[in-house]
Amino acid sequence: MRICTVSAVTSALLGLSLTTLASVSTVGLAAAPAHATDGPAVPVAIGHRGVPVQAPENTLASIDRAARLDVKWVENDVQRTKDGALIVMHDTTLERTTDVKRRYPRRAPWKVADFTLAEIEKLDAGRWYSRRFAGERVPTLSRYLRRVDDNRQKLLLEVKAPELYPGIERQMVAELRRAGWLDGRHVKSRLIVQSFNATSLKTLHKLRPDIKKGFLGAPKPAELRSYAAFADQINPSHKSVTAAWVRAVHALKGPHGRRLEISAWTVDDGERAVALAHMGVDGIISNAPHVVADALAEDAGESFLSEPSELAGFPGLSDATAALESAL
Repeated sequence: MRICTVSAVTSALLGLSLTTLASVSTVGLAAAPAHATDGPAVPVAIGHRGVPVQAPENTLASIDRAARLDVKWVENDVQRTKDGALIVMHDTTLERTTDVKRRYPRRAPWKVADFTLAEIEKLDAGRWYSRRFAGERVPTLSRYLRRVDDNRQKLLLEVKAPELYPGIERQMVAELRRAGWLDGRHVKSRLIVQSFNATSLKTLHKLRPDIKKGFLGAPKPAELRSYAAFADQINPSHKSVTAAWVRAVHALKGPHGRRLEISAWTVDDGERAVALAHMGVDGIISNAPHVVADALAEDAGESFLSEPSELAGFPGLSDATAALESAL
């Protein structure tokens, strides 16, 4: 998109009469795409395991990179070691994102639950991605929480495969409390816990009903009400999202009395992100959140100039709009 020159914008604005401006103020400017619902104009871009297109996933380096790109929300996964420590790791095995196979060749299939924290802390979680990330470690949840706080970021925390780790919900609550993440500020606006496992979310809801929660999946519209009893979000694969389904989700209120939200995953393409925004989703989880955020911002800016429906009939406004569009 070309940048507006000051003279072009000024001349267009001078074409608006004071009467026109006063009239427009009574209807408001359509500054965002026409959504299928009354959801936010621009969905939040959420970094999936940080920014894995630029740094090894689920590492401190990845959320640090997200912070440098001004990505405010990051998503990460929690699991438990053999000796009961909570760590940040997506896969239930260590093979794909560490050098565990080289370091412990006789311990296939290298499940997270089969290794102690001391053993996992010896693994290199960055060299597989790039030599410049060699030496990056698998972080503990406590260390991860501190870094997210230091970066002034917000956290979408996934309980990964909780069926493998009985009692992990209570342990997570204790860890979040120790890290200072259960105060009013964090609980109100900086923390969401999600899972594919509805039973786990129900357990968490009993322990801490104040924590915002998200169910990973796309229940049928007839099933949504049962999830609204314990979940504030319904977070589906982007492939499952339709405008009608978004309307069905947004028609319900969650346990905190606010309408259910939707964060779709995993979207790395700007065009698809914009399409989802037009359907009304509230958040988009992405391996390239900066790309998604840029696409959404550009779309919102263009929509400001291309939504004539509420502005029709105001003297001089069509000429001003045309002048602004031609200056872009």
